[in-house]
Amino acid sequence: MPLNDVAIRTAKPGTKPRKLSDERGLYLEIAPSGGKWWRLKYRIAGREKRLSLGVYPDVSLKDARERRDEARKLIAAGVDPSANRKAMKAAGAERAGSSFEVVAREWMSKQSANWVPAHRSRIERLFERDLFPALGKCAIADITSPDLRVVIDRIGERALETAHRALATSGQVFRYAIATGRCTYDPSAGLKGSLAAVKGSHFAATTDPKHLGAILRAMDAYDGTPAVRCALRLAPLVFVRPGELRRAEWKDIDFAEAQWSYRVTKTRVDHIVPLSRQALGILREIQPHTGRGRFVFPSSRSSSRPMSDNAVLAAMRRMDIQKDEMSGHGFRAVARTILDEVLQVRVDYIEHQLAHSVKDPNGRAYNRTMHLAGRRKMMQVWADHLDALKATAQVIPIRQTA
Repeated sequence: MPLNDVAIRTAKPGTKPRKLSDERGLYLEIAPSGGKWWRLKYRIAGREKRLSLGVYPDVSLKDARERRDEARKLIAAGVDPSANRKAMKAAGAERAGSSFEVVAREWMSKQSANWVPAHRSRIERLFERDLFPALGKCAIADITSPDLRVVIDRIGERALETAHRALATSGQVFRYAIATGRCTYDPSAGLKGSLAAVKGSHFAATTDPKHLGAILRAMDAYDGTPAVRCALRLAPLVFVRPGELRRAEWKDIDFAEAQWSYRVTKTRVDHIVPLSRQALGILREIQPHTGRGRFVFPSSRSSSRPMSDNAVLAAMRRMDIQKDEMSGHGFRAVARTILDEVLQVRVDYIEHQLAHSVKDPNGRAYNRTMHLAGRRKMMQVWADHLDALKATAQVIPIRQTA
């Protein structure tokens, strides 16, 4: 039965919290202390959640039902009312539920469960630095293509690639607003082709045997901290993404099986890196320095955090290995090219080891144990090949600074 004012006023607390149900998910929760809170129970995206609607008697039964109905309208449109409330608070616009900033923050909250921390930070910075100052307080339904173009062009004057990213990301927000009933068209669609194209580029890498050998020799001789020195030498042997290398944890290193197992953040798949004799030797070298902590390559400032993004790259620059010669990510391209074209390793072995999306003839997705024996042999052949390059490399002067 629905609640009434008399039942609410005369309801007594118990030794445990009590619930008095009304209708359509609304109920009154009575604490043992006597306090009475309105709550809404609802489901969204398959999950059951609770939303606070205020305290009785400040919020009457009639007011609570109105707040319930407003929340249920959002739920019907696919919007989590709890996320909407947080977005409005973050935007400093409690009642401006259709402003660009509120909708954008709501969209970010919804999407961020599938984002890695670095990507989330990059998206938040894009909005807060480039989009919110100009568009944040505008009603999203009132923003036109010319309005958006002024902002995008201003970003493009500073960084064209960032402008393209801002246009694409704002388009996702507008389409989310359309889906949730906050606007009727996407102004970003009218700006397609309005920005100059960004010239394509790749991570710097060299596959010239003599030059590559000289770079590897210089990296072996680098005289820096143990963590950076070992990370530099391990990077070409395992050719994982730089972020995966710097976040490597000791619990994932299996010396007995000679392998490193972890979850790839970009594709969310489990992955195994077979470790060559050379790679195991480097890990045993760094173990006395960092083996008691969580990370194989911790930050120099705090052992509770991994090494910074630019630690390996900065070390390479200090050795005068220029950005157009080699990058941390470039070792992946080097391995992909040489293993295929020089060492003639099966391409599917290489792609699996790079943790790329690979499917078999039956359409089954890659799993971390596929071709493991072949990949073990490949990784040892690769490590031996790098040793041979270092042994026969022409000595190219590479300056190392303190």
